[in-house]
Amino acid sequence: MKSQNSLTLVWRYGWTYALLGAIALLMLFPLLWLISTSLKSPWENLFQYPPQFLPAAPTLQNYLEVWQTTPFGRYLFNSVLVSGLTVVLNLICCALAAYPLARLTFRGRDLIFTTIVTTILIPFQIVMIPLYILTVQLGLRNTYLGMIFPAIASAFGIFLLRQAFQGVPKELEEAARIDGCSELGLWWHVMLPSVRPALVTLAIFVFIGSWSDFLWPLIVVDQPEFYTLPVGVAKLEGIFSGNWRLIAAGSVISIAPILLFFLIMQRYIVPTEAGSGLKG
Repeated sequence: MKSQNSLTLVWRYGWTYALLGAIALLMLFPLLWLISTSLKSPWENLFQYPPQFLPAAPTLQNYLEVWQTTPFGRYLFNSVLVSGLTVVLNLICCALAAYPLARLTFRGRDLIFTTIVTTILIPFQIVMIPLYILTVQLGLRNTYLGMIFPAIASAFGIFLLRQAFQGVPKELEEAARIDGCSELGLWWHVMLPSVRPALVTLAIFVFIGSWSDFLWPLIVVDQPEFYTLPVGVAKLEGIFSGNWRLIAAGSVISIAPILLFFLIMQRYIVPTEAGSGLKG
């Protein structure tokens, strides 16, 4: 009887895992094809039929040529700098805005929060022109701060952290106040460590959004020394006249840091007892 139940469970979950594996492979196929294209030699036909997925003679020459022909190192530095500062500033500003909306009581609090959340419905294209005019008037065009400026705070980040702050036990807050902790000290020493999973989740979203942002850097920057990787990769098509091996190599270089950042940070996403402030 037990063996029959075991076979039933294996059959049921086997089909489930097989289906999930097939869906995952389907989602990963474009990325795998991009990597395969970037490793193919110049003499291999990319458009042959039937298509050849695996390169006949894998080579890293395409990566070397992209790196040596274009200032890809500068593009990478710009993207790391812009995305890193965007994440830090976004976390600080969103956490400072979300804390009073979650833990303090004052007139108009709910109206302010509702107004902030409503702005999520406004597409970026609507506010793009006013933002550009403001950026130019502030003298931030062709600067790193000009690329960071629109993403310093986000309605989604404020919403996410407000919900996380509301889940922190009041006992922690009351104990800190009894010990003489100031409001800023309470925010820094008690609240932020308690919502670490939410902070990490927001950091991942902000980093991916900033790293892959193409439209705003393209608008606010026209000097090549300030290009980020998405803008630099877009310029590859003109530089290499449709050499898809080199374009694929550049695309893989631009994607790799996102995957690395996610792999490093993903273990902090799942809330734990320590992260929620509930220790035994």
